[in-house]
Amino acid sequence: LMTYLGLAMFLYVPAGWVNNRVRVRTIILCGMAWRLVTYLILFVIIPPFVVMSAIAISWAVVDAIIWPAVANGVCILSADQDRKGKGMAMGMLEAVRRLTEFGLNGIVIVTLVFFPESATTAVMRGFAIAYALLLMPMMLVVARYVPDTKIATEEHVSHSVAALKGLLHVLSLPRIWLAGIAAMAVYWCDVNLMYISAPFLQQVFNASTTVAAAFGIFNVGLIAMIAGLISGVVADYVFKSSTRMMMIALGVVTVGCAIILMMPIGNESARPTLIVPVVGLLILVALATFLGKSVILAPIGELELPEEIDGSAMAVGSLLAYASILWGYNLDGRILDGHASDPAAGYRIIFIITASVAAVGCATAVVLDRANRRASRHGRTADARDETRREGASVS
Repeated sequence: LMTYLGLAMFLYVPAGWVNNRVRVRTIILCGMAWRLVTYLILFVIIPPFVVMSAIAISWAVVDAIIWPAVANGVCILSADQDRKGKGMAMGMLEAVRRLTEFGLNGIVIVTLVFFPESATTAVMRGFAIAYALLLMPMMLVVARYVPDTKIATEEHVSHSVAALKGLLHVLSLPRIWLAGIAAMAVYWCDVNLMYISAPFLQQVFNASTTVAAAFGIFNVGLIAMIAGLISGVVADYVFKSSTRMMMIALGVVTVGCAIILMMPIGNESARPTLIVPVVGLLILVALATFLGKSVILAPIGELELPEEIDGSAMAVGSLLAYASILWGYNLDGRILDGHASDPAAGYRIIFIITASVAAVGCATAVVLDRANRRASRHGRTADARDETRREGASVS
């Protein structure tokens, strides 16, 4: 059933047309309403598997439409008169998502401790229904606080045609593709991080399952929460740009993986002395990766596109950003399976891939940052010309 959700990857571009055609608040409310109805069908009625499959496929469609709308809505809500603040907003979005997930799952786990194992299914079902009903007050909050947004319009054509033209315009913008490729590099590094945290320590350094699991929770869970909380502040107030922070983050991942590659990990006798520096570098790589991931779509929000096509820009960016899901996990799994007799060699290949992907993403972010600065200078020059013309006209 979870595999069906991956169909969303193929729907992000047509979902861009929907985001140009329909307002953000309407998309989010309709998506939440459909989730509520289908959640209750799943957990109250417990339908046959074929119905569950249809629901999962419908979720893929809804996810492809609603996620760009959520990202776009956060950017619109957060922007000040200078259209800044998007990095902090996207970082808070990621932090709140992870903290909420951690908290809600924690409540279920703690509750299960007080019930016999035979009651596990009933408890899980009860919480599933209760959590589904939480969507009702959330819908009221969205209706109250999320503003209407502009939709694509053009004289002498329908809204649908205008939305399609807006999507085609977005697809023709080089900076959209640069932002998407940089985001893809961040997410691909995130995919690889799942393999080079706990499994790497366990299979190469012979760490116990408990130690490896604890490190995995810390490196992938806690570090991600910390990164989400600080990423926006760092992006907006230290680097003054989410694109620039993503560039630095990918550079750190490149250097961190390169240093690990230079260590004699293939020498078993040297491994006990290497585990501490390796763990330190893995934490650094994780922090850099999650700093980039927390603002993964913020560079698209910084392109200062017209509001009526921001939604399709987020949709195209989402397609590129999350595309590595289609091959990343499978590729890493095949590499490790092919080097089962020598895990260190397999992980070395994954580190090489991670360093190479991060380097390409870093270079792409550098090009994007320069393009953004050039566009900003041209915009200021054009504004100055317009102001001069207006002053001349008023004098005349």
